[in-house]
Amino acid sequence: MSKTFLRITAALLASTMLVTGASAETVRWARSSDALTLDPHSQNQGVTHNFAHHIYETLVNREVDGSLSPRLATEWATKEGEPNVWVFTLREGVTFHNGNPFTAEDVVFSLDRARSEKSNMRQLHADVASVVAVDDLTVEVHMNGPSPLYPNNLTNTFIMDKEWSEENNVTEVQDYAAGEDNYAVRNTNGTGPYILAEREPDVRSRLTVFEGHWADAPAVTEIVFLPITENATRIAALLSGEVDFVQDVPVQDIERLQSTDGITVTTGAENRSIYFAYRMDDAPLRSSNVTDVNPFQNPLVREAIHLAVDRDAIQRVVMRGQSVPTGIVVPPFVNGWTEELDAYPATDVARARELMAEAGYPDGFTVTLDTPNNRYVNDEAISQALVNFLGQIGIQVTLASRPVAQHSPLITANETDFYMLGWGVPTFDSAYNFNDLIHSKEGSYGAYNGGLYSNPEVDAMIESLGTEVDLDVRNATIAAIWEIIQAERMVLPIHNQVLAYATRGNLEVAVHPENQPLLNTVTISD
Repeated sequence: MSKTFLRITAALLASTMLVTGASAETVRWARSSDALTLDPHSQNQGVTHNFAHHIYETLVNREVDGSLSPRLATEWATKEGEPNVWVFTLREGVTFHNGNPFTAEDVVFSLDRARSEKSNMRQLHADVASVVAVDDLTVEVHMNGPSPLYPNNLTNTFIMDKEWSEENNVTEVQDYAAGEDNYAVRNTNGTGPYILAEREPDVRSRLTVFEGHWADAPAVTEIVFLPITENATRIAALLSGEVDFVQDVPVQDIERLQSTDGITVTTGAENRSIYFAYRMDDAPLRSSNVTDVNPFQNPLVREAIHLAVDRDAIQRVVMRGQSVPTGIVVPPFVNGWTEELDAYPATDVARARELMAEAGYPDGFTVTLDTPNNRYVNDEAISQALVNFLGQIGIQVTLASRPVAQHSPLITANETDFYMLGWGVPTFDSAYNFNDLIHSKEGSYGAYNGGLYSNPEVDAMIESLGTEVDLDVRNATIAAIWEIIQAERMVLPIHNQVLAYATRGNLEVAVHPENQPLLNTVTISD
């Protein structure tokens, strides 16, 4: 019997001892992976943010309907006569879990920390010139130019306690890719509705209600968070009553769960695209038998790959209908999406083979594809389907499958030739994609540009979006950037993800477009 199985079993038994079934006190919540870190500015990653939102808070919140709502800031507006300055009025009477008062100095510290060099959140604050505390409850964010959409960038930027951070030597962000550790990786002190009570990474975490929280007391007063990688184990735990809420329901289990008494399945579209990307710099690929050039630099090769992939087959067979095939790495929720961009080419293997021959690779080439196996819905199975499609045009792919905790650093450290990534857009604006995925990897930009694509003209267009106040001009620039990305086949879009949540008994959890449900907001019916 594996050690992993024994650890999961022990965690489930410990959780079962707490409560039998969802109650007004405890919810046992299972996901396919754990938060990568508890340092709130280290990783720009969905599971990590979702967990952190229960402990830490942001200035503004993203609701299920996509709107912004007050959180630690009650109001925000540009300063009269100074369009480059955003003014945030902070909530009174808020305290951190250790009793320290929440003030403007904490916001200044946190925003400066989030935009520092090691932070994976820095691209969201690339247009910030300085952050100033006007008084205890007022913060001014001075931008490099007018930034009308800046509050949209704050929904995952968490506020830390400056005093606690200084006391525990965590004023600098954890360098996750380098394997760095710090006190904030395993310890927390937020203003959120829950306190971290226990933490065993990749096995079990327990959160208890924060009695001093500023909002109304939640129905759920204790959360037991259980990362269970194996799909069958996760669903078995739900069916047996050992967990109450499964956030990552495998598509192959949806129909069975829908017909099971006492189980509710809720589905909905996610603001997330699944895609593949290639190394596109001059250096030969590390994993290929072509050792003098990089085959992915050839646009004919990238076009051949687009024509070889059958997105409809992936939807039908791999995803059991639970996906929306797409030709662009941005979902319909997001500003910049159009039906024309969303269109994708019909599969044409014969033409793809011709293009490979024209590119100088009639017999194809070899390459390794890096994929996560516990992050996105059927991620490894999607990658395996791609391996089969590319084999038809001579590209022999070796699949390297890893948990997301090991996969993500390959991208941020530029150590992959070919990889899968899923991308959500918490700002609901295309600039978020451009800043992280498309802009050259330099300064505050390109954190997840693992393909090392670089185009100075495109970089300048991307940077202009942060301070363009004429929305018609801005949207025209967004359209022009997408036109270049699509024409160059920079990335290989597959589909937009569809979510399925499953709950037991009287627990009701609405599907969140960011896949970030907050258990302090859920209802437990009579």
